[in-house]
Amino acid sequence: MSLFICLIVSSALFSQKMITRSGEIKFEATTSFEEIAAKNNTASCLFDVATGEMAVLALVKGFRFKIPLMEEHFNENYIESDQFPKATFKGKVADFVASKVTATKSTFDIEGDLTVHGITKKVKSKITFVQSGEKLIASCNFKIKNADYDIKIPSVVKNKIAESVAIDLKFELEKKL
Repeated sequence: MSLFICLIVSSALFSQKMITRSGEIKFEATTSFEEIAAKNNTASCLFDVATGEMAVLALVKGFRFKIPLMEEHFNENYIESDQFPKATFKGKVADFVASKVTATKSTFDIEGDLTVHGITKKVKSKITFVQSGEKLIASCNFKIKNADYDIKIPSVVKNKIAESVAIDLKFELEKKL
């Protein structure tokens, strides 16, 4: 009997978590005619519907640029992906109530710790959720400054790369099985 109760309780808790391993993160730091942008389609996101807690993990080498040389410079010179292979976010969606999320956008505040290049900083933004069948689609954007994360841009290309980087995230979350 107690095993049955444990299974029911753990099943209820388990079903409140939603996940994706194919989330999309884009960033853009263009200041001139040459596009400085990349996309990663392999970000993982775990969202606890009951608590509003969210965790995101992106492997830095998963970012793809239109120009392979940019990707090489990004990994070797700027973000140093061999030394700092992951970017993470751990935070909470404030006052998240699953029943408020519908097929139209529902917007909430999100706050947490973003770790990039081995440095962790607090970030705040708005996050939108849309219910799409069994999926929950989460979208968020914010800006960070290269200097805040000790990302050094050589003076030779300083005018080509923005000091603030625009980051867009999109996650199609499904119930964790």
